[in-house]
Amino acid sequence: MPLGRELPQLLKQRLFHKGRKFNFEVNRLRLPNKSEGEWECIRHPGGALAIPVTPEGKLVLVRQYRFAIQGRLLEFPAGTLEPNEDPLETIQREIEEETGYRAHKWDKLGEFFLAPGYSDEIIFAFLARDLQKLEIPPKQDEDEDLETVLLTPEELEKAIREGEPVDAKSIASFFLARSFLM
Repeated sequence: MPLGRELPQLLKQRLFHKGRKFNFEVNRLRLPNKSEGEWECIRHPGGALAIPVTPEGKLVLVRQYRFAIQGRLLEFPAGTLEPNEDPLETIQREIEEETGYRAHKWDKLGEFFLAPGYSDEIIFAFLARDLQKLEIPPKQDEDEDLETVLLTPEELEKAIREGEPVDAKSIASFFLARSFLM
């Protein structure tokens, strides 16, 4: 804990919804300044993301339908961590399922909180290289609707700048990987 900084005191915690991938809770807190209030929070197990790079230097992304926005987003392959699962194991599984590629070289890029204003979800980002296209295409999960997209780093940067729908975790991870890519 940083010097001179007290943490809020938890007064009451209520679980409103226990979901398949995350929970929603409301917490009553007393802040160090003695004011009290309620804070809502999505509790999430975390996720892992890969920036797959083909031998030709193309980035492997997916265009995925997302119910919350009623549309498709351009994203790097990612997945939710299973209980007690190492993030690298998660993304090694997900990259094959979502893109049909297997990576033989992995570099950890970093980790970051996705939306700390309302969620504790953390993303573990990796660079995936030395890709091999799988002979048998993967079977998509029943709750996914996605297509594989190959772009150069410059094409992705242009898409981001021109406002193509790209999710935040992919933009942040792309920034972490730029020194490897350009």
